Amino acid sequence: MMEENGEQSDGQLPDLSLRKGNYDGDSFRLHMVTWNVATVDPPDDVSLLLHLNSPKSPDLYVIGLQEVYSGPLRFLSDTVFDDPWSHMFMSTLAPRKYVKVSSIRMQGLLLLFFSKMEHVPFIRDIQAQYTRTGIFGYWGNKGGVSIRLSFYGHLLCFLNCHLAAHMKYATERVDEFEYIMDTQIFDGKKAPRIADHRLVFWFGDLNFRIQDHGMHFVRSCINNQTYNLLWSKDQLTMMKKKEQRLQEFEEGPLDFQPTYKFDLNSDTYDSSGKKRKPAWTDRILWRLRPKAPPPDEQDGLDAKKVRQLEEDEEYPLKIRQDLYTSNMEYCVSDHKPVMGVFTLELRKMNRTPLVRLQAEGDWSADIDAMVLYSPLQPFPSSTWDWIGLYKVGFTSVSDYITYTWVKDDEVAFNEEIIQVYVGKEEIPVRGGECVLCYYSNTLQCIIGISEPFKVHESKVAIEEGLLPERINGLDKTIASDDLFK
Repeated sequence: MMEENGEQSDGQLPDLSLRKGNYDGDSFRLHMVTWNVATVDPPDDVSLLLHLNSPKSPDLYVIGLQEVYSGPLRFLSDTVFDDPWSHMFMSTLAPRKYVKVSSIRMQGLLLLFFSKMEHVPFIRDIQAQYTRTGIFGYWGNKGGVSIRLSFYGHLLCFLNCHLAAHMKYATERVDEFEYIMDTQIFDGKKAPRIADHRLVFWFGDLNFRIQDHGMHFVRSCINNQTYNLLWSKDQLTMMKKKEQRLQEFEEGPLDFQPTYKFDLNSDTYDSSGKKRKPAWTDRILWRLRPKAPPPDEQDGLDAKKVRQLEEDEEYPLKIRQDLYTSNMEYCVSDHKPVMGVFTLELRKMNRTPLVRLQAEGDWSADIDAMVLYSPLQPFPSSTWDWIGLYKVGFTSVSDYITYTWVKDDEVAFNEEIIQVYVGKEEIPVRGGECVLCYYSNTLQCIIGISEPFKVHESKVAIEEGLLPERINGLDKTIASDDLFK
């Protein structure tokens, strides 16, 4: 059901304003995953989880994991290298031109944000936060991690939570959620708190259970696929009826099997002596900032709030959930993953990147090279800004081949075009298809990407016998360890 600024449809027909000709906006597809992975390593293939064979490829992927293994040895290695789960998703998505824009980890909680490369220069103001709630907040086995960002000018926030376990702690789960919402603070005046963002996604192992109904009734409803008979006793549904803050969040119907708890490597619900009752512990909800009240009710609003509401009216944002389901084919954990696919319809506030980049002339390791860039809009430049050379299909901002400091290596500039020098010793001798990215230290993001261009193989290196005579361009050899030492 399409929603605008938090209004519910109350059983009416779907909002048709997204149909062509009715709404002046651009559509973007968002694929979300939440999965409690029970400390196991990733499966060999996550294609089904990411719907890689879907005819409509997502523009964005947001993946929230809980209980990623965080034993001392693994956690120490993960602080230096990407954890196995991050590596799996990056290696799967990078060949399809997705870039990991941001990530945050707090012990077992992991949140990853991927974007198609074409959108990366329009994803700005990226910040990440975390809040500990488990074991008195010291260890971080429970809590929330978030990533906020501006997507074509619209501020979005993604909050991945792992809340308190067990049937009797429903109220404590709500308290933990509200504590996380209240304590996470972001830099900047426009959206310092989670609730200030235009669109918030709240998801994770929220740990709400099905109460009152006995085991036999719950399993009978599951076997008969009469899930609706269980909804009224779902704790999150029950808590929403009396908690104002929860009522602001929307969720699609739970038309899929409860995702907890399963015997490992099976589709069988818990058969241990504890025989835990199945539950929809793993959820995806969203909240659009409420619409502006009528003018005669705006007297009590401060000027900042009024400007915010006026901006919301000028640059609408709508959301439709296209899919909300679980995937029963993954059996490595005692939880099943949950997926949500959304269409975001918005009017872009930003339509041009902040800088335009291009490689001047032919590039190879035999001759010094030059980058040309042009600022297209004012932005806060810094002596710490840099331009990176990346292979086509790079995984993340840190996956550069080499980089050059913009200010240190400037050789010429005028009002429109600036030249930046790149020494030949920094260029890979193997050559291949590459792109240039301008990274703004102040904005903490890539603000411009060049068109792909070819770096030629080094003729000198071949003549001197430093390389085999037959080299198949850059392809996968560019990521060899030697290039990153």
